[in-house]
Amino acid sequence: MRFNAAFHALTMLAGTAALLASAGTPAVTAQAGSGMDIAEPFKVGTFEIAGEPRLGLVLRDALIVDIGAANRALERNPAYPRVPMPDDMLDLIGRYEYGVKLRLYEIVNDLAARDMIDGSARPDFVHDLDGVRTLPPIMYPGKILNAAVNFYSHVNETGTPEERTEARRQRRENRGVPYLFLKPSRGAVIGDDDQVVIPFGRDRTDWEVELGTVVGRTAKYVSATDAQDYIFGYTVTIDISDRGGRPPGGNPQRSDWFVGKGHDTFAPMGPWIVPKEFYGDPMENLRQTLSVGGEQMQEARAGDMIHTLYELLEYGSSIVTLFPGDVVNNGTSGGVGMGTAVRGEQRFLQPGDVIEATIDGIGTLTIPVVGEDEPPGGTGARLPPVRSYRGN
Repeated sequence: MRFNAAFHALTMLAGTAALLASAGTPAVTAQAGSGMDIAEPFKVGTFEIAGEPRLGLVLRDALIVDIGAANRALERNPAYPRVPMPDDMLDLIGRYEYGVKLRLYEIVNDLAARDMIDGSARPDFVHDLDGVRTLPPIMYPGKILNAAVNFYSHVNETGTPEERTEARRQRRENRGVPYLFLKPSRGAVIGDDDQVVIPFGRDRTDWEVELGTVVGRTAKYVSATDAQDYIFGYTVTIDISDRGGRPPGGNPQRSDWFVGKGHDTFAPMGPWIVPKEFYGDPMENLRQTLSVGGEQMQEARAGDMIHTLYELLEYGSSIVTLFPGDVVNNGTSGGVGMGTAVRGEQRFLQPGDVIEATIDGIGTLTIPVVGEDEPPGGTGARLPPVRSYRGN
């Protein structure tokens, strides 16, 4: 069905410019294709409106345009051919360059041309941000890839100044290939103002702000030099991490990324996605910060990255096929709770904390932290509390 809808949208594009011109539509909407002018930039997200999840355009970080309702209103004008709107964010991303992008531009331009964004003329499908609930923008990515230790300032954060300097020197001289790991999707992904839950008995829960690169086209063996062509846009993510480790005994493998990264609620994402044409090159303008309880813990720019996000896409796509809506996170910088380099001591998340993760040009993801109640008894094949094997 999605293929048919996309094909239908494509067949309608050729005549769009002529139809608009003949109807006297403002010149700003008279260009067809990817070169169309836009009255003002937008972001895209998923929002709960009237009790159900709906796709929305975000204008000025303050207004949410219900895409489906706006499109129905636009199509009442015979100058605009019918373009079926996507069912969800995965559908929007997959069809963005196949008719959906043009229609979203037309919606924004029409609202601006008729002065329907501000004032009393604003239609009922344009909502104030604080009047809707912000959901995870993608519900849910097929897969999430995270880069481990991809910022020089995050290398050996627990070492002495001399040890950190030496470790970073060695890393610069021998970058190798990126280290990527899979993060769960449904269950782990939460949206703005959703709660991170500290698992019962785990007391070393950490934070990592990251840029999430949203894949826009199917990608396999993509070169870093071509990777930009496969990107849809960017979002804010937080890689919540359990530093409590795996208990001794049983399998001798002490490193356990499932324990460290896989808990429910450990993949906050949002508050929305910025299409790449409205963001620019992250390797030039990236600035990401994170605070806990109003105290800034992290700040980083792209120049601190060990591998570019384009190299991450090259490496990831050499192992697995990346599909529209998959997310590749670029890694985090110094200042995580486990590290001692920034604050001189370790600090982990506590119930009642509020995390604020910001990436300039995208937005701020605000996540409150709560603790988990003790679960019912099990057979013993359960991740134990940290204190039971660390004595704290």
